[in-house]
Amino acid sequence: MTATPTSPTTGAGIGPGRRGALKAPSTAAADVLRSVSRRVLWLSAAIVDAANRGRPNSSGVKVGGHQASSASMVDIMVALWFHTLRHSDRVSVKPHASPVLHAINYLLGDLDAAYLTTLRAKGGLQSYPSRLKDPDTVDFSTGSVGIGATAALWAAVAHRYTRSHFPDTPSAGRFISLLGDAELDEGAIWEAVADPQVASLGELLWVVDLNRQSLDRVVPDIQIERLRGMFTAAGWQVVTLKWGRFISDLFDRPGGQDLRRRLEEMPNEEYQRMLRVSAAEVADRILAGKTSAALRDLVGTLAQDDLAAAVRDLGGHDLPLLVDTFDGADEHRPTVVFAYTIKGRGLATEGHPNNHSALLTEPQMRALAEACGIDPAEPWASFPADSEPGRLCMHRAEVLHRPATTHTSPVPVPPSLGHPHRKPLSTQAALGRLLADLVRDAPEVAARLVTCSPDVASSTNLGGWINKTGVWSVRERHDWFADDRERVLRWSESESGQHIELGIAEVNLVGLLGELGTTWSRWGERLIPVATIYDPFVSRALEPWSYGIYAGGQSILVGTPSGVTLAPEGGAHQSITTPSIGLEQPGCIAWEPAFASDLEWTFLHAMSRVGVPGGTSSYFRLSTRPLDPAQANLPREPMLLERRRQQAVAGGYRLANHLPAEDNVTLVGVGALMPEVLAAAERLTDTGVRAGVVCLTSPDLVFRSFQQRGTRASAERSGIVDELFPAHAPAPLVTVQDGHPHTLSFLAGVRGDRIRTLGVTEFGQSSDLADAYALHGIDVASIVDAALALIGR
Repeated sequence: MTATPTSPTTGAGIGPGRRGALKAPSTAAADVLRSVSRRVLWLSAAIVDAANRGRPNSSGVKVGGHQASSASMVDIMVALWFHTLRHSDRVSVKPHASPVLHAINYLLGDLDAAYLTTLRAKGGLQSYPSRLKDPDTVDFSTGSVGIGATAALWAAVAHRYTRSHFPDTPSAGRFISLLGDAELDEGAIWEAVADPQVASLGELLWVVDLNRQSLDRVVPDIQIERLRGMFTAAGWQVVTLKWGRFISDLFDRPGGQDLRRRLEEMPNEEYQRMLRVSAAEVADRILAGKTSAALRDLVGTLAQDDLAAAVRDLGGHDLPLLVDTFDGADEHRPTVVFAYTIKGRGLATEGHPNNHSALLTEPQMRALAEACGIDPAEPWASFPADSEPGRLCMHRAEVLHRPATTHTSPVPVPPSLGHPHRKPLSTQAALGRLLADLVRDAPEVAARLVTCSPDVASSTNLGGWINKTGVWSVRERHDWFADDRERVLRWSESESGQHIELGIAEVNLVGLLGELGTTWSRWGERLIPVATIYDPFVSRALEPWSYGIYAGGQSILVGTPSGVTLAPEGGAHQSITTPSIGLEQPGCIAWEPAFASDLEWTFLHAMSRVGVPGGTSSYFRLSTRPLDPAQANLPREPMLLERRRQQAVAGGYRLANHLPAEDNVTLVGVGALMPEVLAAAERLTDTGVRAGVVCLTSPDLVFRSFQQRGTRASAERSGIVDELFPAHAPAPLVTVQDGHPHTLSFLAGVRGDRIRTLGVTEFGQSSDLADAYALHGIDVASIVDAALALIGR
């Protein structure tokens, strides 16, 4: 207990708050809250117990659960759900407290009793809160430590953005994150806290469950003052709830300050050990060492049970204090509450350093039932409707009931804008042109589009879009360069802008992207979020990006420039594994178009799948290398041109001017390397080898088509793989990609063809483009050599 709080009994620093009309519970109401708290404690422990001891387990694998981590959160969550929250509030619950959330939802009538025995079972309650997979109300998926906690922050930004553009968006209340103290070790937390716009989010409330334990140990030194200082420096209101009101009354007696000093100077491990001894031993533990006469006198006046209860009276377990604190949070800036708690509070494992995954034994569960006033024969009993707790549950269920989400009318995305592509253009530049053209050609779609970037907007070709739509900000900022005629990028920040610029923090970027992609399901307003990021840094943002998709966020992530094609940047800025990352990411389609026409078709198609029921996210791997559109050999006849478009959005098309059956070898290319593939085909033709050419826009979709073979017909089934590689026309394959070659190795299984996969497997070095391609064996000569070797020439 090494930290010193600031007026913890009153919650110093609490401002006037947004909910001044609410009053702290009376003594009688506080007693009702305590009754509810005891029931929630029992139910959360029983949910885990039923999963481990109540159902057959033929595998022998421990089901698990987190009874101790749940117990420390019970009072915090009861204060919120049974007093503070309104239906417009959204709460992210720490992963290991999911049984508490389900217990509360059960008491509120939001979860059928049949689910209480299904934790971690198929079709049952998920191991961690899941917005899409759990049967009851879950606002945010959590599980990736630190990531779920920041989701509420980005949801607040997403709601502000949506409401500033679409005033009919339903209003929102607080965005609350309940997180464990160990989560503050995660870098994602501090990247989010430090973002400049966050300091204006008065609707943000974080509650830190400060139980001073991690998975393996009692944490020696929480360094609360350092954490407080970091939040304060970022503009947050910081409230520390260390002691409850019972022990605070003792602090006001003679010897009370000595008691407080003794407890607060006590190392965390010593305090935790004191929780494990009998009530008769607590006094000796406190008086060990040099103590004052006043402290000995005070301790001597207290009954053993009262003293044992006093040292457990922490702020995070004082329900009236918690209620006062939550109701009084400042509405003009974000608030973080450090609530001291005991891990395993009220359980037989209370305070034990190894209680993280410990399960109560059957005798311990019976003892808990007795302490909570539960008949073990009716473990899932709810409160009688005519009891005070029962009436409170019914009242809170009414308060928290959310009206059904009303969705806006569909906004169709055109399959093509119809502009000719005559000049050499990179796919990155083509994206910039497409977005700028949307404002004129499809204004209703453009109005739903929001772009994000981590300080690379201009270098990823978003300048034209930004000049037309402006930059969004929580507050309008004066543009001091508005009269500068030499400025190319107009950076006007206001609530009407449609580009959100973040600092150089890729985790923040994809965190916001995921929440912008949920507005259609949260508030009924569809957005089409697009984020640009340097492709080498996709790996840095991979976990939160994947989390956002898992949680139901639909968006488009653009990685550009990609591969070693930006040759002068060398090995520090090359991306090797990103093609397979995109292919392997659930809930996402990976694209790597080569030509501007391909980019237009596939990107518009991807936009049509974002922000709609059953939609999907997309990842685009783009390049800065200009390609001649003539090499795409687009058909002039409208019907054939439409067929090409359909093939492009299905995953690829053939470019050769002969039938597949005439191939001596088939060259398969992706993205920026198509000029090398086409040049290699011409060179092979000069040597008498007929080479077919396949241009893949999405190896991901072609792989899915391959996987769907032999499966029952479905709406998602595609025959593109058989169209590109017909069974009647086998030929050796040479695949070429500016990325790891294994991404396309699956093509060998399509027809059983012999194959050579060319790509990048080593770190590069600064060079010109030709040298870079030769260095990695993806130049024309390497492609030709691989083809000749395959056919024995």
